[in-house]
Amino acid sequence: MASSGGWPGILFWATLIVVTGLLLISGYAALVGADENNLRLAVLGGLSGFGATALGAVAAMVLRDIASRTQDTMLGFAAGMMLAASSFSLILPGIDAAEKMTGNSLLAAGVVVFGLALGVALMIGLDRFVPHEHQESGRRGPESQRINRVWLFVLAITLHNLPEGMAIGVSFADGDMKVGLPLTTAIAIQDIPEGLAIALALRVTGISAWRAALIAIGSGLMEPLGSVIGLGVSSGFALGYPIALGLAAGAMIFVVSHEVIPETHRNGHETPATLGLMLGFGVMMFLDTALG
Repeated sequence: MASSGGWPGILFWATLIVVTGLLLISGYAALVGADENNLRLAVLGGLSGFGATALGAVAAMVLRDIASRTQDTMLGFAAGMMLAASSFSLILPGIDAAEKMTGNSLLAAGVVVFGLALGVALMIGLDRFVPHEHQESGRRGPESQRINRVWLFVLAITLHNLPEGMAIGVSFADGDMKVGLPLTTAIAIQDIPEGLAIALALRVTGISAWRAALIAIGSGLMEPLGSVIGLGVSSGFALGYPIALGLAAGAMIFVVSHEVIPETHRNGHETPATLGLMLGFGVMMFLDTALG
């Protein structure tokens, strides 16, 4: 357990202040500097993710007992959609946009890779400095032992939903529905089993079904907030759009590898979870072609 004093505590609070400041600046940039139509699309996209999470959470109140094998398969499906969305709706459009700006394919790839690195750094920072709990490895972050277990779950959920919301906002930053629509559709579809799984996981901790559903629904509010932040980041400077696309992709890929896949494998259901992942990947490829 990290002490509240000394360098770890100082570093935690300094990081929290800096990140909060950056998020506020990004939100302000989106509200003031972004195109009004793009802002509206980003907020609507974020709200669709919130609505899908809420739908899954409400379903958990009706479907009182879902086999862990089915849950792992659904989470694998969500992971596959996130991976495909990162590739086809974020990385490739990011490289294309950067190449148009720089006129150099190698430099364009480097710009997006830089964004990927920023996204990974963001998620590592959140994992290190925000108190939360993993099913397998337990509590993480400073002061985590002092926080109620339910709220640690909520903070962990936030780590999932923030990059998804940012990805939606970034996808609409250029006003291109061919990028924004398939990505938003994919995230909304995978948010349904994610919201269901979150509510069921919370119920395992002993809280009531309605409270678990409310907490899972509340966690979805991070998606419209993240969409505004993502739009602000991508609107801040010339190369902001391709860098932000890479950042959102890096954050989503990190979440899939660090959180979702280990969760789907911890009960010994590797094969159905992997089949679910491949199915989700294929569905997202189809959506990207059909909608994009």
